[in-house]
Amino acid sequence: MSAVVYQSTTERVKVWLDEDGSTLQIQFNNPERHNALSVDMWEAVNPLLDLAQKDERIRLVVFSGAGEKAFVSGADITQFEDMRAAKEAVARYEAMAEQALMSIYHFSKPTLACIRGYCIGGGVNVAMSCDIRIASDDSVFSIPAARLGLGYRYSALKNLVDLVGPAVAKDLFFTARRIDAKEARELGLINRVSSVSDLAALQLEYKQALAANAPITVAAGKAIIAEILKPSPEIDHDQCRQWIRDCFESEDYAEGRRAFMEKRKPVFRGK
Repeated sequence: MSAVVYQSTTERVKVWLDEDGSTLQIQFNNPERHNALSVDMWEAVNPLLDLAQKDERIRLVVFSGAGEKAFVSGADITQFEDMRAAKEAVARYEAMAEQALMSIYHFSKPTLACIRGYCIGGGVNVAMSCDIRIASDDSVFSIPAARLGLGYRYSALKNLVDLVGPAVAKDLFFTARRIDAKEARELGLINRVSSVSDLAALQLEYKQALAANAPITVAAGKAIIAEILKPSPEIDHDQCRQWIRDCFESEDYAEGRRAFMEKRKPVFRGK
């Protein structure tokens, strides 16, 4: 598979192979907006992972953010009104984001989120979809859906509960509070923390370990853990989707969207 050529469908996602060819780097490249995820960035993920899946050289895929301020700071606010206001647009946006996140989550090879700076909303979802999360000690984490009136997908909340347990998931989700890397590590949201200067060395540690270890064994372990984490057949997914639709169709969501664009505190009325 040495002829595999990796090319992103957008300049806002950079992609390259490390020198030995064992690690694929996928970097969100929207630094002027703290790497907020635009539509083209979501759409770039799945084709790259499809290539990496077939490339026998690849032992690890690393996701990172360009610049020094953010991994991913959420959705690109310049597309917020157009893509998430109308009912049909919400459905399209949610389906697109879900496809990208699930392509990461179900990817059969190990994935690592290398986090520096802001990891907010969709950034947390990207990180949780990865197998391993490492972060610099200046990183900040938050899930601000409740401040915006957003509905939150079942898959994202399940990933959160799987990582930190229901009590911590409720704390982080209900309050939308920001936590630092130290607390994120203590809560189990991330695996390891390093200084900014040591983050590259920590990533290299994982790259070298995955390059040296047996890929079939690692893949089998990942697949079996996925089986262990499968949801109960009793879950009412239709009802979960309806609850999300209720959020997006509410007056509170319209108010949250307006307040976000106007940079003010929203006034929610539970309607």
